[in-house]
Amino acid sequence: MNIEEIAKMAGVSRTTVSRFLNGGYVAEEKKERIGKVIEETGYRPSVQAQSLRTKKSRQIGVILPKINSDSISEMVEGISSVLGEKGYFLLLANTENNEKAELNYLDIFSRNKVDGIILIGTVMTEAHREAFSSLTIPFVLAAQQADGVSCVYYDDYGAAYALTNLLLDKGSAIGYIGVREDDKAAGYNRKHGFLAALNERGIRFDPSYGEVALFSMQSGYEQASELFARHPEIDSLFCATDHIAAGALLYLKGAGKSVPEQVRVAGVGDGKISRVTSPTLTSAHLYYNECGKKAAQILLERIAGEVPVQEIRLGYQIVERESTR
Repeated sequence: MNIEEIAKMAGVSRTTVSRFLNGGYVAEEKKERIGKVIEETGYRPSVQAQSLRTKKSRQIGVILPKINSDSISEMVEGISSVLGEKGYFLLLANTENNEKAELNYLDIFSRNKVDGIILIGTVMTEAHREAFSSLTIPFVLAAQQADGVSCVYYDDYGAAYALTNLLLDKGSAIGYIGVREDDKAAGYNRKHGFLAALNERGIRFDPSYGEVALFSMQSGYEQASELFARHPEIDSLFCATDHIAAGALLYLKGAGKSVPEQVRVAGVGDGKISRVTSPTLTSAHLYYNECGKKAAQILLERIAGEVPVQEIRLGYQIVERESTR
């Protein structure tokens, strides 16, 4: 089966079938006829031949920080749904939260002529900014914000601010378990949203009421242990991620502190884990799938031609569950 045969069966020209396969304009009625023939015959065009004709690889490099993360998998699902519909294939690179690996993959993908790159970012260093500025292929940053770069990110500051106010309405001694602040989204912005809510109420935050964790339940458990050993009077706990909060819940249960009667706990992300903890976890819902879709849509626009840098900040929704009720 080849293009000539597809064209004959669909009653259109070979050029029309070629435009259809390469994403060009085809009248709707002809598009339906060609699509029906392709579906009935199971025809699959040669990727190599398409690449030679269009000088496009039909491949997109996606650099992600952690492959076994619910939030990352939702983002990749969103990316895949948009790009797959346009005939692109994803090449996934897992960095295990190693910023040097991110830079290496940016270089590898750029030199191997993928049609575009999406980086699900972690930390933004000067080396990252230099790498972004030197890229010669379309590029989009997801889950982080950087000046001069097309990006899709979350209102981490607003989500943390709203959650902190919810906790302050119910308690008086608040603790904080965050992540490293060179992660602008989860570290810096969430902490500063937390601090802004306290400042608005005239509360000065004592650093001894805070800890810095890794992105894991185990680290959440360990840092909660350290925090409550110093300040057993804490009655409200803000955690920068759901996994950290889940670890804190395990610690509190083992320490004999009831949630939410003695301590209220909140996290950020509203991932699957927030619905299976005991008690279930109050969290800020972030639109991971939508972030992936928006990033892919912007990338397609950049592949199609020169477009201005775009920044999209997505909202959040506070989902209150048993851990603060």
